[in-house]
Amino acid sequence: MEKKSRGSFTGNLGFVLAAAGSAVGLGNLWRFPYLAAKDGGGLFILLYIVLSLTVGFALMAAEIAIGRKTGLSPLQAYGKLNSKFKFLGYLATIVPLIIFPYYCVIGGWVTKYAVTYSTGGAAHLYETGAGNFFTSFISATASPLIYFLVFMVITGVVIVLGVEKGIENFSKILMPTLVFLIIGIAIYTFTLPAISDENGTRTVWQGLKIYLVPSFKGITAPKFFSILLDAFGQMFYSLSIAMGILITYGSYSKKDSNLITSVNQIEIFDTGIALLAGLIIIPSVYLFQGAEGLQKSGPSLMFVSLPSIFEQMGVVGTVVGALFFVLVFFAALTSSISLMETIASSIIDRFHLTRPVATALTFVVSTVIGAIVCLGYSDTIFNVNINLPNGAQNQQILDLLDYIANSILLPIVAVITCFLVGWFYKPKGIIEEIEIGLDGKTFYRKGLFVVTIKYVAPVLIAIIMLQAFNVFSFLG
Repeated sequence: MEKKSRGSFTGNLGFVLAAAGSAVGLGNLWRFPYLAAKDGGGLFILLYIVLSLTVGFALMAAEIAIGRKTGLSPLQAYGKLNSKFKFLGYLATIVPLIIFPYYCVIGGWVTKYAVTYSTGGAAHLYETGAGNFFTSFISATASPLIYFLVFMVITGVVIVLGVEKGIENFSKILMPTLVFLIIGIAIYTFTLPAISDENGTRTVWQGLKIYLVPSFKGITAPKFFSILLDAFGQMFYSLSIAMGILITYGSYSKKDSNLITSVNQIEIFDTGIALLAGLIIIPSVYLFQGAEGLQKSGPSLMFVSLPSIFEQMGVVGTVVGALFFVLVFFAALTSSISLMETIASSIIDRFHLTRPVATALTFVVSTVIGAIVCLGYSDTIFNVNINLPNGAQNQQILDLLDYIANSILLPIVAVITCFLVGWFYKPKGIIEEIEIGLDGKTFYRKGLFVVTIKYVAPVLIAIIMLQAFNVFSFLG
């Protein structure tokens, strides 16, 4: 009865698309391609895939199994496994509560660009200059707030509609559309002609080589270690691990669903979208801006470099730009839906409130935090310069929240989860839950799961935590 009142996915496809949607976000579209270009091309991709199939698989399987076994959101699921770990539920709920507001702020930026390109405003953007347009927009007072609220309202509407009518139905529309768009733009990218200037002739195929072919030039042991950490960090955040999302969605999945198949499919979606994003971004950035253009990442890559490239494509670039930012909007929306659902689900389970009320409470709190983040770029008291422990200087409130959530809380939640499953609750209980949907088939990666949860994952996560405090700065 409790499961029914909370809602559930109607089938495995809905669960996989929703969970894959949570994994496919802005990190896939602006962080993965940049790291691949920076870290030896195919070498980074190879390490990322290996880590996803081992550590990523084990952590995802564990979290989804915890959710399905308990039928609860993360706030209460951990405590149900072991009462001593009740505190972990609160930590796991704080993570999306921190991430969701600033993610919606960035989602508002994406919405602004999608609207600008789709309504013929690209000409004004080009006249102003890509860099000036972006800076002028985020430093304004009202406009970023409006787009932030629009993006969050769209997310909230999906959550209010519920698991089946909202999350599942939207995921079945958004995910195939996202895949179609990214494949189409990737194909178009490889029709772009070569460009010749004072630095020589460049082609998209040269950019593709930089992206996919492993480069061992200058790869020393410390450098390899640094690339490994980058790949692990990307895998960790990209797969929505330790955010409470997988536990929440796992609690909505059917008891007879095959968790192994689901995890594999989610990883294929996530990695496939990330690789395709790289096929769009890396070759085109290299073609129009050369090797130095590949050094840009994050907002600079998404909102400055790429619009500059679309401008150079002429009229076709405006169409491609519109399609690209609609694609990014969909990717951002699927992730924001999973974040908001995790918060709302925890409120529903803990306080037994209705879904609309839980969503409204999440909206109010997130509006306050998000508004402060928005105003952090304008001429207000919230515009402060923050120096982070990882060495980053003159950062804004958004960067601080991102650092706290992704570099501190996420690893803490993940490593304690490993200790809970590996040493207190024991892997056997999770393995039994996983095997329920295998129809008598053997869980071939059982040994890998146990070793990874008990030993490998905690060590790698601990290293990531040390990296957050710039401990490995000597690696260069």
